[in-house]
Amino acid sequence: MNQMNPEGYTTADGRKIGGVLMEMKNITLRFGGVAAITDISFDIREGEIRAIIGPNGAGKSSMLNVISGFYVPQEGEVWFKGYKRGPMKPYQVARLGIARTFQNIALFDGMSVLDNIMTGRLTMMKSGLLSQAIWWGKAQREETEHREKVEKIIDFLEIQDIRKTPVGRLPYGLKKRVELARALAAEPRLLLLDEPMAGMNVEEKEDMSRFILDVNDEFGTTIALIEHDMGVVMDLSDRVVVMDYGKKIGDGTPDEVRSNQAVIDAYLGVSHD
Repeated sequence: MNQMNPEGYTTADGRKIGGVLMEMKNITLRFGGVAAITDISFDIREGEIRAIIGPNGAGKSSMLNVISGFYVPQEGEVWFKGYKRGPMKPYQVARLGIARTFQNIALFDGMSVLDNIMTGRLTMMKSGLLSQAIWWGKAQREETEHREKVEKIIDFLEIQDIRKTPVGRLPYGLKKRVELARALAAEPRLLLLDEPMAGMNVEEKEDMSRFILDVNDEFGTTIALIEHDMGVVMDLSDRVVVMDYGKKIGDGTPDEVRSNQAVIDAYLGVSHD
């Protein structure tokens, strides 16, 4: 892997990559006697798009759950923004600046697109339950401010026409976009995407790829993603960590990963000129 300045660097296309935002140190995660992750270390740098790839059963989703705080490893340490992170509740993780999407869409089908996205801002709402219930004073001003931010995200992701549509009526590709919008509504410093392209057609993948790049570029959001589509991974990512049977077998730029024989054997298959 290339040696990088600890203070950051500039990519070939002019984007700024900063210092280490999150570091996974010697992570081991077991379920009973089965090791899902074995002694894996890697970091995620401020402003980059970091991919985690590997065959089915490699431990990718388990690693994403460790990063998100849903799983607590038996061994190793998770560091975020320079501090060692202990066990945390989901709302604490959200307040820390970490948001995620899910492989299986987790939206409220009976609620409108707008209301689904608004739920992404719940941890930021500070008015009391009584004022929220009667929608008065601070609660009224607060909801107006949150709604304005949500409307900007709706415009950004080009879903203005469906903002009042119940999510249950939407096609799959648009549901994935709404879920991305809800995660962005939390204004995360680190955005975790669990197979954002799964089940999409070519056009939908192109749209989602564009939005991911735009989120990274325009919002400066650091992104870590799991994705099976290798073309997408290699086009989007600054760096890629490769897992197989719970172990790390590769880590580097897309070009470095492409030429790593262990990765070729385990996942990419034999390349042909």
